[in-house]
Amino acid sequence: MIKEEHMAQQKGFGNFKIVFVILMVFILGLTIGLERSHKVLALPNSIYEDLKVFTEVLGLVQKEYVEETNSKDLVYGAIKGMLETLDPHSAFMTPAMYKEMQEETRGRFEGIGIEITVREGVLTVVSAIEDTPAFKAGILAGDQILKIEGEPTKNLTLMDSVKRLRGPKGTKVTITIMREGFAKPRDFTLVREIIPVRSVRYELLEKHYGYIRLSQFQEKTDSEFEKAMKALEEENKGALKGLILDLRNNPGGLLDQAVKVANHFIESGLIVSVRGKREDQRMKFQAHPEGTINHSPLVVLVNGGSASGSEIVAGAIQDHGRGILIGTQTFGKGSVQTIFPLKDGSGLRLTTARYYTPNGRSIQAKGIVPDIVVRPLQPEEEKAAPLAKQPTEKDLERHLIEVDKEPAKEKPVKEEVKETKPADRQLERALELLKSWEIFKNIAKENK
Repeated sequence: MIKEEHMAQQKGFGNFKIVFVILMVFILGLTIGLERSHKVLALPNSIYEDLKVFTEVLGLVQKEYVEETNSKDLVYGAIKGMLETLDPHSAFMTPAMYKEMQEETRGRFEGIGIEITVREGVLTVVSAIEDTPAFKAGILAGDQILKIEGEPTKNLTLMDSVKRLRGPKGTKVTITIMREGFAKPRDFTLVREIIPVRSVRYELLEKHYGYIRLSQFQEKTDSEFEKAMKALEEENKGALKGLILDLRNNPGGLLDQAVKVANHFIESGLIVSVRGKREDQRMKFQAHPEGTINHSPLVVLVNGGSASGSEIVAGAIQDHGRGILIGTQTFGKGSVQTIFPLKDGSGLRLTTARYYTPNGRSIQAKGIVPDIVVRPLQPEEEKAAPLAKQPTEKDLERHLIEVDKEPAKEKPVKEEVKETKPADRQLERALELLKSWEIFKNIAKENK
């Protein structure tokens, strides 16, 4: 019996050595992958000491666990757990999830069309993308998703929740929603569709007054924005007297696209600064006169669903005094995520920096307060209930704490729009402001 135990110990030690060697190769590969063109980072001795515990646990799981385990699943699980100790925007993506993320950035994916986050441990809707199953079903910002297909979401990671919500076109998914004003949770069964996230929509509200809506910042947002401006001016048969830029429920996207859009309104000066741990992660994005294409009076619409890239644009316009912000306080996501592709096709989304407005304001967990606060009208069925509080960055578990000091569809006919669109108090107020702008400008000319 003693001999058998000794042999088992030797065998276990042999397995441990194999696991340790595999792990060291994995760590080296991960380090090289993350640094890419940079020099390989040297890991402190203390980290190697800590990894001994990890390799010991990994060896024990593979040797002693009641069922057979897959080493890749164990390593993936360990990476996910490690990133969950960081801020809520850092995450590990399996090869399938990484591929989906790339497709979404390029402008399409299959699912129900919502942007989600985790607020106080509860899966929460940030915004529903226009003309998607979720939007048509009446899913609202601030809705809590308690279950997906009957499975509680409390213990799911954000990426796991996204994976469960997405799926092939035509398939159904049932989500259980709790909302302020609901007596009890309600089930919504949605049919997944291909979500062609069209980032730019536009229309001429009235003669001389244009409207452009940016739903998020994708690879072609800037070029589509330029086309929208030209189309509005052609339809108006001349320059606009005023423009409304709608950034409501825009969760962000690509940083470079947000900077380019902001540059269309700002001729010179700083648009946004980025400050990370390393020197090469500290950047300043300046405006260039050749990038400016709009000089007309500007009103920007924002709300609690405006985050990240949309806050960059809104913050730059506000700090430069280029336009007036109307709506409600923005989400407050003032951090930058970098996507690192890994060798096995998976990906790492890591928070690498914070960004600041031209005046040195940090938006992280604070958001941007509009110049004129205008709250939206509530849906008819919820008029008797208080307006649901939208989640903000500071409500997220493990959110970064600020440490720096503040230094193509055809354009609908106007009659159809009026019949099908619900009253939009914020948009109406923006249009009124632009008209008043023109009136006061004329009065000033007459009094000269």
